[in-house]
Amino acid sequence: MEDRQRTRASDDEREQIVERLTTAFVEGRLDLVEYERRVESALRAVLVGELDRLIADLPAPAARPPLVTPVRDESRWEHADEWRWWLGIAVVLTGVWGGAVLIGGELVPYWPLVPLGIWAAVLLASMVWPDEGEPL
Repeated sequence: MEDRQRTRASDDEREQIVERLTTAFVEGRLDLVEYERRVESALRAVLVGELDRLIADLPAPAARPPLVTPVRDESRWEHADEWRWWLGIAVVLTGVWGGAVLIGGELVPYWPLVPLGIWAAVLLASMVWPDEGEPL
């Protein structure tokens, strides 16, 4: 125990204490002034012993039941990043085309349609046939 009192505290240990103090504040165990004072002390603490003293009068955290996380349908979101890239590039290319139209003073064909169309066709094909070779 003496060794723990003289051990230097890590950023992670300070954050854990701040989380514990926040829980105690939310539960009504600390008033706002006391909470702020202890959080400030926790963030300035150098030794683990200093951190231990900040929570010595608080009960141990109750065991929380494991959180049930919803299962995300990966197949639905699998290509979302690729489509976001496509949309970003579409905005940039459309901006370049629009700038050329404004500077040139005449309406030119919407040339970004060619690279965007090819890219979209590849993305759609990868959604329809996710594995190489066998269609769905």
